[in-house]
Amino acid sequence: MSEIDRAALLAALPYARRFARALSGTQNEGDAIVAEALREGVRPVPGPDGARLSLFAGVARVIGARPEEASGALSRTERMLLLLTSLEELDSAMAAAVLGLDPDSAEAMLASARERLRSASTARVLIIEDEPIIAMDLQQLVESAGHDVVGVAASEDEAVAIAESERPSLVLADVNLGQGGDGATAVERILARHAAPVIFVTAYPERLLTGSRVEPAFVITKPFEPTMLAVATYQAVTRGLPIGTG
Repeated sequence: MSEIDRAALLAALPYARRFARALSGTQNEGDAIVAEALREGVRPVPGPDGARLSLFAGVARVIGARPEEASGALSRTERMLLLLTSLEELDSAMAAAVLGLDPDSAEAMLASARERLRSASTARVLIIEDEPIIAMDLQQLVESAGHDVVGVAASEDEAVAIAESERPSLVLADVNLGQGGDGATAVERILARHAAPVIFVTAYPERLLTGSRVEPAFVITKPFEPTMLAVATYQAVTRGLPIGTG
């Protein structure tokens, strides 16, 4: 770890936390995986983004040393490849290098995994978003990924009311609801009465991934591609674990 610039390592930590949390399904387990990777020693990876890639590789080593759990239609390696290429926006060659895979094999594995995403899991989704046009775009993306939208809420109170009546299996929440309140507070109120995994959507993911408080397990960045949403949704639903928010 001493060979990696400390400032670069600290800047990369939120993204390592996001990757590990999305893999494990919870904030606590994900952050513990990152801490274990740091204790074991992060091996430097050359390049301008070397610190982030080094942390991803460390997380993958910790995860890879554990028995694989049967969880959904995709293997652990497929999940890691999908998360690295969609959520963390690495190209397939970089993701293969992080996981120690042959690039051609990784590309074939990715193609197969993407084909199975749509039919792997179907969720009943509550969208919390105060901007009407963005909400419509989110609904279209969610439905195009094969999921059902049970309601779209523009405020905290509306979100809580829809969750109470529809009992969604997944909540997709913006953080800032303008005059309608706060997305994190809406989620807290929902989770107090109904357990469901939550994906937060934000333009500033690093602000939700400091590791210093109770934070979400699933975070995606605005703007995002349909594949990113599909992967995050699949991972949240198949891990099947609700989160705390702050």
